[in-house]
Amino acid sequence: MPVTFTELPLAALTELVNAWGTLPREAAGRRNAPSRPENLATDLGLPTGVEAELTPKELTRAADLLHQIFSAQNTEACAQRLTHLLVDVGACPAVEATAHDSLSAVWRVDGPEQALLAASALTLRQYVTAHGTERIGICTGDHCADVYIDRSPGGRRRFCSVTCQNRTRVATFRRRKAAGTG
Repeated sequence: MPVTFTELPLAALTELVNAWGTLPREAAGRRNAPSRPENLATDLGLPTGVEAELTPKELTRAADLLHQIFSAQNTEACAQRLTHLLVDVGACPAVEATAHDSLSAVWRVDGPEQALLAASALTLRQYVTAHGTERIGICTGDHCADVYIDRSPGGRRRFCSVTCQNRTRVATFRRRKAAGTG
């Protein structure tokens, strides 16, 4: 049964990758996957018919595939990974009639099992084509592998959060002070 979808909220996308991804969990010392929220499909902005497909195993698989896009070393690698993912899930554009007798641009996949990856890949595609691949990445903080999407005006973000940035700055300061150079 075909499923239509649109983009995910950016915050939901990064939360998905950081909470369920293997590398972010291992870097943070979290061994187990988080408990699955009750209304996960709704929280992610996905159609309700997708809920049954959002198993912990599938969420981890999706997060790990998406993490590879964030960790791409250059624009070409990011484009290739993103394109490959969109092709693999079979995402295609569609037009849907709405209740108010108008048309809406949506995307479609063949089944609910592809909807999460397709919506996530579409979200990243829209963002990087509008803002560039330098606006997404992996946190440069010590012991962190979380992803970020830089929505700042300056485009200089390199940490997943202010907490991680502060932790890294404090550690750098303490190392310099201990070495007698700060």
